Amino acid sequence: MMFAFGVVLFALALVLSVAWHECGHMWAAQATGMKVRRYFVGFGPTLWSVRRGETEYGVKALPFGGFCDIAGMTPYDELADDERDRAMFRQKPWKRFVVLLAGPAQNFVLGFVLIYFVAVLAGLPNLRDDADHAPVYVEKVSCVASATDAAGELLPCSGAAPAEAAGLRPGDRIVAINGEAVDNNSDLITTTQRTTGTASVQVQRDDQTLTLQIPVTQVERKMRTSNGTLKSVTVGAIGVTLTRPDPIGPLEYNPLTAIPGTFEFTGHLAKATWDALLSLPSKIDDLWTAVTGGPRGEDTPVSVYGASAMGGEAAERGAWSVFFMLLITINFFLGAFNLVPLLPLDGGHMAIVGYEKCRDTVRRWMGRAEGGPVDYMKLMPLTYAVVIVMGAFMVLTVTADIINPIRLW
Repeated sequence: MMFAFGVVLFALALVLSVAWHECGHMWAAQATGMKVRRYFVGFGPTLWSVRRGETEYGVKALPFGGFCDIAGMTPYDELADDERDRAMFRQKPWKRFVVLLAGPAQNFVLGFVLIYFVAVLAGLPNLRDDADHAPVYVEKVSCVASATDAAGELLPCSGAAPAEAAGLRPGDRIVAINGEAVDNNSDLITTTQRTTGTASVQVQRDDQTLTLQIPVTQVERKMRTSNGTLKSVTVGAIGVTLTRPDPIGPLEYNPLTAIPGTFEFTGHLAKATWDALLSLPSKIDDLWTAVTGGPRGEDTPVSVYGASAMGGEAAERGAWSVFFMLLITINFFLGAFNLVPLLPLDGGHMAIVGYEKCRDTVRRWMGRAEGGPVDYMKLMPLTYAVVIVMGAFMVLTVTADIINPIRLW
């Protein structure tokens, strides 16, 4: 029951996020003197509407987002006599740019506000540098497998580990290797893999500091490449299994300290969103793998359906901070994705405004009159191509979320 409630609640939150996005366009258009004809939440048949001034506000039957109808968004829009001078395409470039930017900005603002409230009420994930400084302890020492199978699993081996023969014991803390400080498990693994010959390993055992000379065995391992495939490489190994560091709890804030904490976390999230946006094309292969029976990567994109299911899972377990962090992440991604300079996205319209501004500036330098509006009809083939690609990606993502969903727990 709680799962279903969480799914519905998260889906509703996504609809409201899109509606909030459209509010940005509407408020900016009204503030800059443009005419907003309609603002609706949802699509399809109208369930309810009311007119306030020159704008009709309402709710439609299909809760799949919303829209804001600004008079004269393109030169092909039919205009009433009282709309001609207020048509969006006839306004100054800065006004049009502000209206277009206001939608994505609303998503960033909403995400920022939600981060603050999560920080105050539940704390934020620890993303500071100290999260990467976890002591490195030896859990066990064992033989070194010479290679892996096709799936990357270690082949059987026997005999003593080089580390064991050199005197390394379970419980030892490794603090340095080859003179380089070891701040986390990844540091030790990376340095060992690129070492040949003998590794000089400094360890702490009880109140002693020891330096052990450990022979490094060259072995074959499967490494995952950027496109998700496994590639055989030769690396160094010493036969050590490391303990997993204890999970770092959330950073707690009060209403005052949450302000800088929110800015700091927003910076981390903005960078992560940018990286996710750049990697989006490379995830097509990972999604196809998930659909065709392979493993589903935790970093693969999710659809509205998949995100709602994850929200339901979080609600079922009472993990409301996770619920809202999912919503925050989606709002940041929605804002960033809409800034991509391709039609029909807001960023595509912004690119056209920028082009017209630069073109007219050059024409003035040459003593020529300003050019007319960009002919959107010439851009329709590219627009249709973008819509088709986006639609296909959405279908692939929904299919992966149905067949092979991401599980938070």
